[in-house]
Amino acid sequence: MSTTSLLVQSAPVLAQGALLTVKFALYSMFFGLIAEVVLALMGISQNRVLVAIGRVYVSVMRGTPLLVQIFVIYYGVPSTGVSLEPTPAGVIALSANVAAYLSESMRGAILGIPNGQWLAAYSLGLSRAQTLRYVIGPQARRIAVPSLSNSLISLIKDTSLVRSLP
Repeated sequence: MSTTSLLVQSAPVLAQGALLTVKFALYSMFFGLIAEVVLALMGISQNRVLVAIGRVYVSVMRGTPLLVQIFVIYYGVPSTGVSLEPTPAGVIALSANVAAYLSESMRGAILGIPNGQWLAAYSLGLSRAQTLRYVIGPQARRIAVPSLSNSLISLIKDTSLVRSLP
């Protein structure tokens, strides 16, 4: 059997696997970005309890291997009575993991904005939430884009740890 014919025969399976990888990565990145915003805001909060909860979450998620997290979600959560299929369990595990990394990137980007921007927004009469939304947020997103794209690439590679049943 020649290499060309083997490639032609395996092309549909490879295409199906690539599509599954992209689906896992996009779903996980979407849900991870939602959780990332919450965690990043917790990290810069003035409430010490929220800061502590966010730090513990990020430390645990970044400090344990992803495969262990996948096992805990897929095998541990059903012991509480909640049944999970492999695909949602994989997306939940990847989302929870990537949210911890993304939140640190975004928190660092927010803290990287000069203090003068905060003071200028306050002098214009903007609240803290408005300052984050209209002044700091857009600048921080631009700073965080390279890190977010690196996280997406890592997430695509991490999808090899999960599988889906047809």
